[in-house]
Amino acid sequence: RVLKMEEFFPESFRLDLKNDRNAFFELCKEEQIWICKPSCSNQGRGIYLLKNPADVNTLQAQFHSTEKHLLSKKVPYKAPRARIVQRYIHQPLLLEGKKFDVRSYLLIACTAPYVVFFAQGYVRLTCVNYDGQSDDLTVHLTNQYVQKKNPLYSQLKDETVWRMEHFNSYVNEKFGNTNGLPKDWVLTVFTKRMQRIMSQCFLAAKHKLHRKLGYFDLIGCDFLIDENFKVWLLEMNANPALHTDCKALRDIIPAVVYESL
Repeated sequence: RVLKMEEFFPESFRLDLKNDRNAFFELCKEEQIWICKPSCSNQGRGIYLLKNPADVNTLQAQFHSTEKHLLSKKVPYKAPRARIVQRYIHQPLLLEGKKFDVRSYLLIACTAPYVVFFAQGYVRLTCVNYDGQSDDLTVHLTNQYVQKKNPLYSQLKDETVWRMEHFNSYVNEKFGNTNGLPKDWVLTVFTKRMQRIMSQCFLAAKHKLHRKLGYFDLIGCDFLIDENFKVWLLEMNANPALHTDCKALRDIIPAVVYESL
């Protein structure tokens, strides 16, 4: 069965498409949080939260102002920079009180014929405890580049990355019985769900790939688990970070690169 988008991908809109943009501004009248991010960037650059109607109204006014300026100057219309607004997952599962997501990998090893592989990655945690109302981006975004901006990062950096085996043991101990999860949920149910979502995304996009021997790519896929243990795909990255800033990454990343090659 093909998964429906809403089963694994938070509601999202492209702000560079007028119909999508208008649909978003029409929808978000209530007090809710959206995350706004550029569609072709990395390291958390350019990401911010829309936390209330006032933030959304400010964004909408910026679009109206830009359109009005272009019309008055009679210059050719230029679409705004590609951005996505994505519904914020309010009840993320927490590890020791901290927000986290999981970076795993999809290797497109060959396009003639199509050959793809999955690799377990690692867990990325924030430095401080989760507070959905906080204005501090390091509370909401788990990637290492953003966490480095937190003053506690230098002393906590080795705690901001967990190996999947550690994550699996933690879930077994803390959530297994209370949530009725099967043993090794992380390495079985969760892993199969990631693989299924990645496969579906690859099949949806494969017609856009150049079919030429020697072409390959390593894609970093970010997943979030909510408090009901529902798995969400947040994004897929064509330029995943391969730095080794902390102990766990010094074990994980070289193996990913070596196996890819």
